[in-house]
Amino acid sequence: MRTRALPLLARHPLRAADATQLGAALVIADPDPSSLTMVVLDPRMAHAAEREGLRVLTWPET
Repeated sequence: MRTRALPLLARHPLRAADATQLGAALVIADPDPSSLTMVVLDPRMAHAAEREGLRVLTWPET
């Protein structure tokens, strides 16, 4: 996860734990990030996940 999380920290204003979670999601969804929907509460995480190609479901839905 560390090798996936470190570049995410450089590209997005995330906390280390959030970058690790996003990195794990990208590993699971590899090679097609759009194949995974991530449920997200934090707006920064939602924006980063969308920019990385994941489908995002925010809660509460806005």
